[in-house]
Amino acid sequence: MLNGLLVRALNHLVTGESWAGERLRAFAGQRVLIAGGPFPVHLGVTSDGLFEVAEAAGEPAVTITLPADFAARLLVDRSSLFSAAKLAGSADFAETLAFVFRNLRWDAEDDLSRFVGDIAARRLVQAGKSLHAWQTQAVSNLAANVAEYATEDSDLLVPPRELQAFGDAVNTLRDDVARLEKRLQRLS
Repeated sequence: MLNGLLVRALNHLVTGESWAGERLRAFAGQRVLIAGGPFPVHLGVTSDGLFEVAEAAGEPAVTITLPADFAARLLVDRSSLFSAAKLAGSADFAETLAFVFRNLRWDAEDDLSRFVGDIAARRLVQAGKSLHAWQTQAVSNLAANVAEYATEDSDLLVPPRELQAFGDAVNTLRDDVARLEKRLQRLS
């Protein structure tokens, strides 16, 4: 069931980008295993350049291993997800899959406009983007406040300026000891 939903979502994105189907069509009949999380996903490529649920038996042409935090990365930073994924298998197929997955974009405004109209869809997407920007800023502010509390108001972490001063003092002491050793060697 989960695989079916993923396939429908991927195929929706692929049909929205004609170049993606053309690239995938060259690998019709090949299979890919996406390993990440508790459920591995077995996909095949159809002659139309779309995805289908594939049998788990047999060796896939490409295996994509996602990092453990792939869900969070998918929502927050897609580029870091793609750079952290590990691909193994057929180089041409893996390169094509990486390019397609990295460049697929969901046109939410187009999909919403079918239900609520163009203007309402535009405003809903803009509101969603504003909400996302606000939440990102709120998380950033929270992280900055926690970091400031941990370094300035409590003894949980050493403030950067104190750490820098300690490093400078260690360097000065090391240089002083080196000069003292040289003086002692001259006296001997």
